[in-house]
Amino acid sequence: MQKLTKITATIGPKSSPYETLKEMIACGMNVCRLNFSHDTQEAQGEKFETIRKISEELKRPIAIIADLQGPKCRIGDFATDEKYPLTPGQTFILDNDPTPGDSTRVQLPDVDVLNSLSKGDRVLVNDGKIELEVVESSKCDTESEHRHCQIVTRVVRGTEIWSRRAFNIPDTMLEASVLTDKDRSDLEYALAKDPDYVAISFVQTHKDVIEAREFIKARTKRPIKIIVKIERPQAIENFERIADETDAVMVARGDLGVEIPFWEVPAATRMMLRTCRKKNKPVIIATHMLASMEQAEFPTRAEISDVATAAYLRADSAMTSEETTIGNHPVKVIDAMAKILSAADRDSIENSADWIRHENLPENDWSRSVASIAHLNKAAAIVVFDCSGEHTRAISCRRPDMPIVAVCDNAVTANQLTLSRGVFPIFNKKMFDAKDVAAALKFAKMEQGKTVVVDGESVTLE
Repeated sequence: MQKLTKITATIGPKSSPYETLKEMIACGMNVCRLNFSHDTQEAQGEKFETIRKISEELKRPIAIIADLQGPKCRIGDFATDEKYPLTPGQTFILDNDPTPGDSTRVQLPDVDVLNSLSKGDRVLVNDGKIELEVVESSKCDTESEHRHCQIVTRVVRGTEIWSRRAFNIPDTMLEASVLTDKDRSDLEYALAKDPDYVAISFVQTHKDVIEAREFIKARTKRPIKIIVKIERPQAIENFERIADETDAVMVARGDLGVEIPFWEVPAATRMMLRTCRKKNKPVIIATHMLASMEQAEFPTRAEISDVATAAYLRADSAMTSEETTIGNHPVKVIDAMAKILSAADRDSIENSADWIRHENLPENDWSRSVASIAHLNKAAAIVVFDCSGEHTRAISCRRPDMPIVAVCDNAVTANQLTLSRGVFPIFNKKMFDAKDVAAALKFAKMEQGKTVVVDGESVTLE
């Protein structure tokens, strides 16, 4: 089954066994996401080794994303495991006191967050089911762990609260590093395992990307690429500059749909796709794509449309989360997603020539010429010999309707190109050095005797 839109799957307990991973790859998984918010470093390390072993066995590039937790905010613990009642209009205190909470207060462990909150800011707890409005705040002395400080809030919405609920602060600019102490430890560990991408969470400005890149460059010579996860309204506001600094983007619709009005998420997604196409940056559409398949063996009709829309919008990749980490049917999830994407990729709702000539892209660049020649000659494929991946990504961003066979002389570039729409990477130095088009097409299981475009020229192979 040939599909142009890629599948990024999050690997967890249900999907990490060797044979399960192998089946998922056979069904169409292209990129593995390892979420460092969960599991120990050692458990993630075992997944690295298993994925690399399968990739080598199948002689098939597979990208690995080390996804950092970031400043994920959670409230503290309550006195019992029960749910505590809340009444809209009541006062509720957030403070730095580790004493177990009750229906009037709870600890907010992160002092940087406490210091960042101001009167009028919203605190959205448990995916926005609880809304608190700050009415009074006192700053903490960061030099002293013993000084008591608190945020007085008013309950706007919500009837119960309990331990360790995640919260979002959409109105608040955090004045803290995008890399927490946990992130730095996890990243040090991940870098020793040679990931292809590192995903950073809760990005707010382009400076967050620069900070992460400097941290990585100081510790490895491997050309690791950065994916920014767009989850905050500040990231939407600063997206143009963030896109300039990053290598790829993940539209994390879960937290984003809490931090901005949920009805604005589709328009924000389209804006990011347009911007990233212009800048040759791959985009992953994430969260809740086949959520019902955590339990069910088939997706809902709405989920089918959601996955197909990612292909119709010419996103680079659709992503799974809980469906493949803790869900009961990880292989069936990948199989279903691959079938939906393949069918949508074949359904030319929009003329590919319109994408090639897109007004927001440069008029006379090399990638446009290659894609145009392939389109006019009805080419079966575009063949690129690429050591860095930049030429291939530029052609991919023109969104041609035929596959791009990218022959690479190094494994890192081949792995990273698995994320880009329509790209079928091959790591074979001998093939690369010889510029062997016939061997590349045979390896990609494409028929001979077809017209292909190589180095911008149309060629018919017998």
